[in-house]
Amino acid sequence: MLRDDNEPIAAFEPLLIGQTSPHLPALQDLAFELTAKSAAFGASLPQPLTPALADLVRSMNCYYSNLIEGHNTHPVDIERALAEDYSTDPRKRDLQLEARAHIAVQKWIDEDGLTRMMLPATSPAAILELHRRFCLELPGDLLWATDPFTGKTSQVVPGEFREQFVQVGRHTSISPGAVPRFLARMHDVYGQPGRSTAVLAAACAHHRLLWVHPFLDGNGRVARLMSYAMLRSALNTQGLWSVSRGLARQVDAYKRHLQACDAPRQGDLDGRGSLSEKALAAFVRFFLSSCIDQVDFMAKLMRPDELERRVAIWTEEQIRASLLPPKSDIVLKAILYRGSIERGEIGPLVGLSERGARRITSALLSAGVIRSASTRAPLALALPAKYADRWMPGLFPAST
Repeated sequence: MLRDDNEPIAAFEPLLIGQTSPHLPALQDLAFELTAKSAAFGASLPQPLTPALADLVRSMNCYYSNLIEGHNTHPVDIERALAEDYSTDPRKRDLQLEARAHIAVQKWIDEDGLTRMMLPATSPAAILELHRRFCLELPGDLLWATDPFTGKTSQVVPGEFREQFVQVGRHTSISPGAVPRFLARMHDVYGQPGRSTAVLAAACAHHRLLWVHPFLDGNGRVARLMSYAMLRSALNTQGLWSVSRGLARQVDAYKRHLQACDAPRQGDLDGRGSLSEKALAAFVRFFLSSCIDQVDFMAKLMRPDELERRVAIWTEEQIRASLLPPKSDIVLKAILYRGSIERGEIGPLVGLSERGARRITSALLSAGVIRSASTRAPLALALPAKYADRWMPGLFPAST
C-alpha cells in the first residue's frame, strides 16, 4: 500500500471558477457561444455523412494529440495502420501502433463505452480505464518513462497509478499515495455539474488532471481523451470536431497556460484557493476559444457548396486520368447532397444499365470515397485521409 502523505486537498483548489469571480461572466459567454455553434454545426450535416466525418476526426484528433507529445504520425499512415499496413521501419511502426491505440480508445468513447460501463468521464475508474485501454495496445518500447532530471527509466503499467514521485517542469506532483484521494475530489466537483457549467468543468478538469499527474506516462493523452468525452457528453458533439487540433496549432501557448495554472494564488484578489484562479480562468478562456475556433473551422470546411466544389474538381481529374469511370461525379454529388443513395438508384440517375452502374459503384468503393455497411446497404460518402488535403484542405498537413 502506497503511503498517502496527507497533502491537503486545498492544494489544487479552486477546481472551478468561483461564482463571484470577475472572470466568470465572460467565460459563461464563451461556453454559451460554443454550445450554440456546436449544435448548429451538427444540425447542418446530412445524418449519413456524420459517421464518415467522425472517423476522419478520430484520425485528426489522434494526429494532433500525438503531435503535442512530439510524435508525428500522419493520418495517411494512421489510416494504413487501421488497415494493418505497417511500415517496415520499427520506429514508424511503433508510432502507427500508438496511433491505432489512440483511435481505438476514442472509438470506444464514441460508441458509448464509458456509458455502458456506467463510468462518468471524470471518475477515477474512467481515468484508469482510458489509460489501460490506450497503453494495452502500445508496443513494449513505448511503455517506458524516463525521468528528465535523473535519466532513470521506469516501466509504465497500463491502468495503474504511478508509484513514485514525479516532477513536470517546475511542478512537483503530489505523492503517489495521494493520487486516488485527489482524483476522488475532482470527480466530486466535476462529475455532477449542471448543464450550464459542464463546458467550463471540462476545461478546468483538463488542467487539474495534469496537475495530479496520476500516471508515469500518458497523462496528456488521457487528459485530452477525458476532455473529449466530457465535451461529447455536454454538447452532443457526435465526434464531429475536436479541440486537439486547436491546442496543437498553438502548442507553445497551450503549454504556457498549463504551466501558469500551476502557480500559487497571487494575492487577495486572486480567488480563494491555493492556486491562481486568474491563471485557471485564462486557461479556460484559451481552451474554450480553441474549441470555438475548431467548430468554426469544421463548419466552414463542411459547407455543402464548398465541399461539393472540391470533390467535383477532384473527381473530374480522376475521370480525365481514367482512374474513375465517366459519370462518377454525378453519383458523388448526389450522395453528398442526399447523404446516401440506394444502389438501385444509380443506374436511372446516370442513365446507364445495371452493369454500368455497378462499374461506377465498384470503382468508387475501390477508391475508398464511398462506403457501405453491406453489399445491399445504401452507399454513403467516405472521407479518406489520403484525399483530405484536396477535399478538406487545412485539416492536417498534406501527406508527402
